[in-house]
Amino acid sequence: MKKNLFLVCLFMFGTLASCQCSSKKSADNAVVNTTETPVPLGDPFILLHDGVYYAYGTHSNKGIEFYTSDDLLTWKYGGLALNKEDSWADRWFWAPEIYFVNGKFYMYYSADEHICVAVADSPTGPFVQDKKEPMIADEKCIDNSLFIDDNGTPYLSFVRFNDGNNIWIAELEKDLITIKKETIHPCLHVTQEWEKVWPRVNEGSYILKHNGIYYMSYSANSYESPFYGVGCATATDLMGTWTKYDENPLLQKPGKLVGVGHSAMFTDKAGKLRIVYHAHKDKDNIHPRAMYIGEVSFENVGGVDRMRISEEYITPKLVK
Repeated sequence: MKKNLFLVCLFMFGTLASCQCSSKKSADNAVVNTTETPVPLGDPFILLHDGVYYAYGTHSNKGIEFYTSDDLLTWKYGGLALNKEDSWADRWFWAPEIYFVNGKFYMYYSADEHICVAVADSPTGPFVQDKKEPMIADEKCIDNSLFIDDNGTPYLSFVRFNDGNNIWIAELEKDLITIKKETIHPCLHVTQEWEKVWPRVNEGSYILKHNGIYYMSYSANSYESPFYGVGCATATDLMGTWTKYDENPLLQKPGKLVGVGHSAMFTDKAGKLRIVYHAHKDKDNIHPRAMYIGEVSFENVGGVDRMRISEEYITPKLVK
């Protein structure tokens, strides 16, 4: 009898433990989850299209992977959105960003330290470079990000390797592929003390417009450093002067995370502005990096809206 009672109690305890492990919080109740399998993406980007979230990032040596989700919390692996056979290069597929414009999906990404763009009819691909060459053939660049202004003019911000990694911007032709080289203009380079841990890096730009002001989030320090972080700069003219916040970084070592950076933003199904970024595996190991999601808001300070990034975050988990 005692043996049977013991088995019953053991079964009940196991069931309870299983329920506790499988329970999940809503995306609005941000929690740090250290027991689930994270989504293994560096330089992540999330696209919401037709009610489905698509995540892309740096991970595979075969191209660019994608993952899908209905709720931002649980994700399924979808395969390769871009196969290296459809790209001009065969290595170092980094930092993809995907935009839906005029019925087509455009993937801006880095390959072999050159900026590229591939096009598809679906967010799952296959993304293909019809003309297999980088956007700037004679210069190494990375981290290209698209911004289309209110008047429909497209711009591309990206990193050039002069005086370390620094951020430049250029206007694009209407094909969204060709850079108007005569418009290439500098935006950000290392200037603030928090950015000087190691080495000279400003990278991972993302631009949005809010109440007539352009906001650029960016990352500083090496992605290998635990002090990798996210700052913000603003401008009233994309081709003018960008001014960094004096309270930068806006995000660095939140909670238990280190190596936080290379972010992008998106609006979720509820209309809330979100930020997605990666962090190191843990304090002792960089890889595999994982994807995390936070919130972005604006605080009116002296009549000007200042960007704020939450210290709280959710940990998306991978499911089969």
